[in-house]
Formats: sequence, structure tokens, C-alpha cells
Amino acid sequence: MSQASVVTRPTQPATVSVSHLGGDRFEIAVRDHVVTVDQPLTMGGEDTAPTPTELFVASLASCTAFYARRYLARHDLPVEGLRVETSYEMGTRPSRVTRFDVRVLVPEGVPPERHAALLAMVDHCTVHSTLQHEPVVDIQLVTP
Repeated sequence: MSQASVVTRPTQPATVSVSHLGGDRFEIAVRDHVVTVDQPLTMGGEDTAPTPTELFVASLASCTAFYARRYLARHDLPVEGLRVETSYEMGTRPSRVTRFDVRVLVPEGVPPERHAALLAMVDHCTVHSTLQHEPVVDIQLVTP
């Protein structure tokens, strides 16, 4: 397991709101953006959108891509062709993602001597760091 550095930042409250749309579909409001989730037909959904778990995996992949692009751009290295592919495995009892395999497809023209630093940078993406340092999750029921 890799080590992530601890960066202290001021805490800024952030809220994501999820509303039921019908069946297994939900609308997720994030700032001024809206994303939907659903379940596949085989799980009783309508397959109109990714599942919450797929968005979770996508968060890791896109955060990795963001950190990689920032590193490459900061060092005037090519970014065209940058791609991150992430596969995952599911476990049960409890139901969860048990493994992520993240592959950063390095753009052509990035010298091999930069690969270690690029890997170190993407290893510190916020989503990856959150997975490595278990956050507090406080779930409460709120009644009218």
C-alpha cells in the first residue's frame, strides 16, 4: 500500500443532495451540476445511468487523471492521449469494492525519467488518499 502525505486545508462545508426520481433512479445535485444514478436491468433498475458504485470508481479514475494532467502540464509535458482506465472487483459481507486496478496511460513523449514522479503525484489524488485514510462516516435518520 502506498503512503499519501497529509495536507492540512481549511475545512469547507460541502453538500451533495440526492433526490428520488422513481424506481431505482436518483438525481444527484452537486453545486450547479446534476448527475443521475440507476441500477442495471439485471438488478431491477432501468439502466438509464451509471450505478453509485460505478460513479465511485469513476471518481477515483477521474481524480487520478486530474492529478496526472496537472503534473504533466506543470512540467510542460504532453497531455494529449492521457487516459486512465480503472477496473474493480466487488466483495460481499459487507457489499463493497475490494480491489481497484488503476492504469494511467502515459501520453507519448513523456520521458521515462518522469514516470516515477508522475506515479508519485497521482498516488496522492484526493480520492485515493481518502480511501487510504478511512474517513468518518456519520449516517443519521431525519424525520419530518
